[in-house]
Amino acid sequence: MYGRGQQSGLGFGPPFTPPVVKQLLIANGIVFLAQLLVPGFQDYLAIYPAAVWQGGYIWQPFTYMWLHGSPGHLLMNLFVLWMFGSQLAMAWGAKRFLRFYLVCGIGAGFIIATVPYLAVSIGLSPAYTLGFATVGASGAIYGVLLAYSFTWPDRTIMLIFPPVAFRAIWLIPLMFFMTVLFGGGNISHVGHLGGVIVAWLYMRRTGDARNLFSIGQLKYRWRRHRMRQKLRAVQYEEFERRRDDDRRIH
Repeated sequence: MYGRGQQSGLGFGPPFTPPVVKQLLIANGIVFLAQLLVPGFQDYLAIYPAAVWQGGYIWQPFTYMWLHGSPGHLLMNLFVLWMFGSQLAMAWGAKRFLRFYLVCGIGAGFIIATVPYLAVSIGLSPAYTLGFATVGASGAIYGVLLAYSFTWPDRTIMLIFPPVAFRAIWLIPLMFFMTVLFGGGNISHVGHLGGVIVAWLYMRRTGDARNLFSIGQLKYRWRRHRMRQKLRAVQYEEFERRRDDDRRIH
């Protein structure tokens, strides 16, 4: 991914990696090594909804976010944390950023542990799903992505694959679309959505959400979209007219 700000130009990744982000990257890497080397490590620290609410393993929503299911899962989360979290940590400061990261991850953990019970109770899921494990920092990562898109909504993000450019405010919808389309069946969409919900509530309370999704803002953005469409249509008509004039001259 490439990011382009109003003054910074085009570049890959953040200009600086804050110490708090480095520490999070290292901590996730160390815990993943422990998963590989210590038998039964994941069984106590991953989220199992039945274990949380029936077995008393209430610490699991706090610990699951440090585990990962595979090297690819780990690297992807760490890359996104480095890419977007570094700039957010530089803007917010270490304490504020770390508090936000932990609140999003832990809040998403309790949602992950609770939603399966609701699904079972209304008949949407079988009871054995309460024994499925969930690991990964994705809830916290999606919270960071939402905060980035709210803080710099008009920054341009350029994906390497597919090569698509878009404004940062559309980052979360695009990430959900890509995970649904390409992610397969082992992705915790509840965890991703949980991280977004917790981040949005947190930022609404602190005033950082900027009312980006208020009715007034939605109307304003729709009017801007229509104005851009009309401007493109006028520019295209002018281009066609000039091209026709050039053909007549030649």
